[in-house]
Amino acid sequence: MSNRTFGLDDRIHEYLLAHNPAEPEILTRLREETAKDPKHNMQIAPEQGHFMALLARLIGVRRYLEVGVFTGYSALAVGLALPEDGEVVALDSSPEWTDVARRYWDEAGVGHKMHLYLDEADRSMDTLVNTEGRSNSFDYAFIDADKESYPVYWEYCLELVRPGGLIAVDNVLRYGRVADPEWAGDPTTDAIKHFNEKVAADDRVDFAMLPVADGITLAVKR
Repeated sequence: MSNRTFGLDDRIHEYLLAHNPAEPEILTRLREETAKDPKHNMQIAPEQGHFMALLARLIGVRRYLEVGVFTGYSALAVGLALPEDGEVVALDSSPEWTDVARRYWDEAGVGHKMHLYLDEADRSMDTLVNTEGRSNSFDYAFIDADKESYPVYWEYCLELVRPGGLIAVDNVLRYGRVADPEWAGDPTTDAIKHFNEKVAADDRVDFAMLPVADGITLAVKR
């Protein structure tokens, strides 16, 4: 996990940030508060947040699904990009972290767009499919939760996202460890490697893996 694009030296990274649009002030404050948390590296990079929001605008997203919220930076970045009647369905199991998220969502004026499911993500996704009947209803989904469960979340997202919709998956390069033999046998690294192989062989999507932040795969459901 990384809250900046890995593999760039400080000079290039600073140049990249300086030549992207300015980070909204509320996102800066959320990022700074999250930096005090021991798990702060779980937050996405600001350049990734801008990229995800741009994608939402590009494809006209109205309904966005997020698997793994943490303190809410990515959900807020995308939520700000959605139309006034847009919807963010956010799945997480941590009341502590999502309390921070809700505070910033409300302050940013997008709280009405946010629907938080506070439970294990697979149970929440099962509810969305089998209780609420929301198959093929989301335009865009983002997976950024426990890596060992990525294959489960992937299958649910393929059910929940409409044909032509986008699925984004975070941390697919894992600081480059997926290509480093010294990390063979590490459970999380192996889980990501197996997931990447699954996506590469999946004929239900068209996809690209990009070296943004800690690696992000973008997949369009056929």
